[in-house]
Amino acid sequence: MRLAFWRAGKDKPVVQQATAKPAPPKVVAASEAGDLDLRVLGDALMRRRNWIIVPTFLALVLSLVAVNMVTPRYKSEARILIDGRENVFLRPNGERNEERSALDPEAVTSQVQLVQSRDLAREIIKKNKLAELPEFDPVLRGFSPVKSLLALIGIGRDPFSQTPEERVLEAYYERFTAYAVDKSRVIVVEFQSRDPELAARVANSIAEGYLVLQQDARQDQAKAAGQWLSGRIDDLRKEVSEAESRVEEFRSKSSLFVGTNNTTLSNQQMGELNTQLNNARALKSDAETKARLIKEMLETGRPIEASEVLNSELIRRLSEQRVTLRAQLAEQSSTLLGGHPRIKELKAQLADLDRQLREEAGKVSRSLENDARIAGGRVESAMASLEQSKKQASSTNSQDVQLRALERDAKAKRDQLESFLAKYRDATARENLEATPTDGRIISRATVSNTPAYPKKLPIVLIATLATLLLTSGAIATGELLRMTAPRAGTTASAEMIREVAPDIVTAPPPARVRAPAIAPELPVADFAAADHASEPVVQEPHADEAHVDAGAEVSEVEQVANALMEAGPAARKVTVLGTGASESITLTALTLARLMALQAKVVVVDLVRSSLTIPAASADPAAPGLAELMQGEASFAQVITKDRLSRVHLVSAGRPGFDRALLQSPRLILAIDALLRVYDHVLLDAGTASDLPAELLTSEARAVVVPEASMASEARKLMCDQLRAVGFSEVIMLSGPCQAEDTVQAGPRVVAA
Repeated sequence: MRLAFWRAGKDKPVVQQATAKPAPPKVVAASEAGDLDLRVLGDALMRRRNWIIVPTFLALVLSLVAVNMVTPRYKSEARILIDGRENVFLRPNGERNEERSALDPEAVTSQVQLVQSRDLAREIIKKNKLAELPEFDPVLRGFSPVKSLLALIGIGRDPFSQTPEERVLEAYYERFTAYAVDKSRVIVVEFQSRDPELAARVANSIAEGYLVLQQDARQDQAKAAGQWLSGRIDDLRKEVSEAESRVEEFRSKSSLFVGTNNTTLSNQQMGELNTQLNNARALKSDAETKARLIKEMLETGRPIEASEVLNSELIRRLSEQRVTLRAQLAEQSSTLLGGHPRIKELKAQLADLDRQLREEAGKVSRSLENDARIAGGRVESAMASLEQSKKQASSTNSQDVQLRALERDAKAKRDQLESFLAKYRDATARENLEATPTDGRIISRATVSNTPAYPKKLPIVLIATLATLLLTSGAIATGELLRMTAPRAGTTASAEMIREVAPDIVTAPPPARVRAPAIAPELPVADFAAADHASEPVVQEPHADEAHVDAGAEVSEVEQVANALMEAGPAARKVTVLGTGASESITLTALTLARLMALQAKVVVVDLVRSSLTIPAASADPAAPGLAELMQGEASFAQVITKDRLSRVHLVSAGRPGFDRALLQSPRLILAIDALLRVYDHVLLDAGTASDLPAELLTSEARAVVVPEASMASEARKLMCDQLRAVGFSEVIMLSGPCQAEDTVQAGPRVVAA
């Protein structure tokens, strides 16, 4: 799909999209004599159809006879589940709380190899008496001249040169198959035989023999472990006895006897002395405090309220007498005056009682002081004893360390002995257990089959018939091709011409899409001349899609366009820059606009023209590959994206010089632009005149920035904006002119992308 074109001078614009499918590849049926001709090849096959039909029919008949003459074999299968679980009640005590790890695929494969072991095969052969059957021992079937002749040639093996066991084992493994089901822990055991009952019986015997083999292996393992543990236990008992004897001998030698709580006597004695010392200090402190308190009460004249004083029997009686006298004094005072002899006598008795009370309190205080001094003596005695015990304990520290080392050694050996005794009991229990647990169990037993598994009659007949048909047809076609391609005179020049044309056919790009002719209103040349020489300036009509920019300066105009696009945000992520002038001016405008936008966002300029040297000159890597190489798979995004020398803008060129512009028609280019839109804030497409670019690539969710010729009239500009909107652009911004001084527009009709 391409954009239509606009030409000045006609009445109304016409937007036309044209597509042209590439011509289908032409199949060369025939050329000169000796070339490939499918028609001739088909005629040759029809002429010699008898050479195809007859051998095919014979192969059909012979295969039917052969499959009916072959002795059929019947197959039975048994299935074993390898779950790796044991009965929790039969598990050793040491494994009660341990998690049983799941079997991995390698373990299941190992169990398959165990099923295929020769030891198990010998047991199965012996159990089912396979060596006595002619099916498994060729010697029992008699002498075969054909097999003897083949053995002499070296193709087969002479049965008489083998031992009976080898012959039976070979026949056994020929009919036996064991494999693991994918993504499971199930083993399938298959066995084939001429007798269906024998096939089922042998398959079940293999499954049962596998379980018995596992049980025997576990019992042998337990027996071997028990024998080893028994000898090791005897040695450990001797070692434990010797270690404990060394401990007791060293303890008695060093006088490191053990008291209560498993501590030495010295440490226990120090603990007791420390307790006595603390008690003596507490008694001393208590007595001193009570004596001081009573003394302060006596000195201040306060009532003696200490418990030691009040609890005294004498003080209690004196206090009772004092209470009685005070009652009498109060009674007599009610009738007698203070100077009465009786009143004086009672007061004198009260004063004497008070004196006796204070004297008794003083005696209690002095008694407490004596107790405090006695307690102090005890403290000093206990401290002396404690210091002596400390000195004695410090002198025996090294001996205590040696004693602890001997005790640890004895304890370790004792623990090891106990562990081995527990394992020995478990091993003995496993050895004597009749139903030793196994890692597998039979989940499906083999049954007698009524359908032969060999030979497969229908597949064999079909394969033989089709193979004969293909071989005969291929032989006839090969002969005809050899005849047709035989070298002849006069064909050398044709072959050379084909070699020259073939690369062009292979590498030639698909035919270009047919573009609709540019149908648009065209203005006469005289109108453009008049417009160029007009004295009054051209006034552009206001348009909703045109940017209202200041035409006084080009840089100011581009800055306003850049600001407008930045303000649009996500709506202006994709911007197509195209125009009617030279490619250099359009590319320069796109690069200038991108540099202004790159001050605030991430911007990339995609060159879709390559006719201008502006992008390579601005790139930090002018020789970098471009979109053409990206479409061909010769480069990656990291290689095609380069940096601008003067700004933060990233550049993507159209391709290296001489690239095929037909690559820009690839649908992958649209995907590449979408990928850039996901990474960059704004993607500017330098489309030039957009004469041979897909419309979907340029217009899809894009805004257009048009770079017109300076001499382009305002009516033509407005017409071009309408036409671009009709093509699919969401908004069109018409600049007043390109960002360069020279004018590259030639006289005559001007073609721009519409």
